[in-house]
Amino acid sequence: MSLAPPMFLTAAIVGAEATHAQNPAVPYLPSEIADEAIRCWEKGASMVHLHARKPDGTPSQSAELFGEAIERIRAACDIIVQVSTGGAVGMTGEERCQPLTLSGALAPEMATLSCGSVNFGEEIFENPRPLMRDIAGRIRAAGIKPELEIFDTGMMDEARYLQKKGLIDFPAHFDFVLGVPGGLAAREDALDYLLTLLPEGSTWSVAGIGRFELPMVEAAAKRGGHARVGFEDNVFLSKGVLAKGSFELVEAATAIAKRCGRRIATPAETRQILGIEGSVASQ
Repeated sequence: MSLAPPMFLTAAIVGAEATHAQNPAVPYLPSEIADEAIRCWEKGASMVHLHARKPDGTPSQSAELFGEAIERIRAACDIIVQVSTGGAVGMTGEERCQPLTLSGALAPEMATLSCGSVNFGEEIFENPRPLMRDIAGRIRAAGIKPELEIFDTGMMDEARYLQKKGLIDFPAHFDFVLGVPGGLAAREDALDYLLTLLPEGSTWSVAGIGRFELPMVEAAAKRGGHARVGFEDNVFLSKGVLAKGSFELVEAATAIAKRCGRRIATPAETRQILGIEGSVASQ
């Protein structure tokens, strides 16, 4: 029996960029998003990273759309629900923070917090310090655990800045998003350097963009970390082969983890790893 710690997988099933033109299986409706989250849970994902879309596929941060998907998800499984406060490039802070207003049985257990601005392909994903402080404060006020999104090395210093301001706590959970055009490349040496900057006791996952998605799963598995996969980051199962859904990417990540001697964590184990055992979904 392996003594390696269990590895949890996050399913990022829609994001703000992928469209039907890139892969017809990209979910748009809350019911489609919920169904895909449930399929990912069945394949081993213990957390779902949620965005929302309008029926035509336009990105939306509507609390109503998030709430409908969350209600359907929680009626069917115990997957951890994490909402995005990144939204889409060009959205205001108010727009981006709408999912944080959900409460009661619809309250998310985690929310992402992007720790700086970054070139995002041909655009700029803007997260100036005042906006970071504002979103961090809203997440804290809502009693939600943040996942710190790191697209480049300097963002680790920005996370420490937020901690010194009393807006986040350490240890924390970090997600290294590697391979975004304009951000830090998805290389093992880059990942290794980021790990030297982790606050003591912190947990981490890695999300590789495009063709780097599954190689980064393996890199994380070998280093004791966790991983994110799904259509937000990559719509292909292999070169030239479109995935039928994010669930196929979760299935592939599960196989990689097991090959590396890592058992897949359940949602309950993941809540313990992240320190969110008291969430509404686990009661």
